[in-house]
Amino acid sequence: MGRTLVELFYDVISPYSWLGFEVLCRYQHIWNIDLRFRPAFLGGIMQQTGNKPPGMLPKRAEYMLKDMKRMGKYYQVPVHMSRDDFQRILATSSLAAMRFVTAIDMTNPQYLEPLSREFWMRFWSQHEDISQPEDIMAVARQAGLSAELSQKALEMISSPAVKDRLKETTAEAIKYGAFGMPAVVAHYDGKPHLFFGSDRLELLGSVIGEKWLGPVPSSKL
Repeated sequence: MGRTLVELFYDVISPYSWLGFEVLCRYQHIWNIDLRFRPAFLGGIMQQTGNKPPGMLPKRAEYMLKDMKRMGKYYQVPVHMSRDDFQRILATSSLAAMRFVTAIDMTNPQYLEPLSREFWMRFWSQHEDISQPEDIMAVARQAGLSAELSQKALEMISSPAVKDRLKETTAEAIKYGAFGMPAVVAHYDGKPHLFFGSDRLELLGSVIGEKWLGPVPSSKL
């Protein structure tokens, strides 16, 4: 039987996307899957589906602070969330960052995994900005990109090709039924299966016939 294509639609502004990203990165060498990263724009998905950030509901924001602390520990991902982060998210646009990630996906996809990880590290671990060109260049440097590659990708973020690719990927996520992130789409048994959230990966395994070994499978093998 062939490998199952699993697509991860994500935005680096989303902390739950980081959790799902890291777990799927661990499982891509354990499960019989082809993992494909699909950088998209969460703001566009929220706008087009009428969804609202979870932190806008006070009780949900209160729960999310506790949940993220537990999830980060359980998933072994260094995400740190404070009450101030809800305002920080609303004040930060990830559009330039996601266009940069898209440009790298189009030109040097081998850097997509480390680059995405460094964006999350900067925003959710170090609590630094990711929206300005100097922030983006700092992230690229941390991910191992040369100054030349980074500058080229930075110049590409204003190009129609990059803008269109990001719009198309975002529209594709919505077509599959996404209303937030992470959105995981498994192509199995001749049809796409959408899973929303980082806590649905055990269910993903069940649907595609793979064994769930917890969020950190390497420690259990």
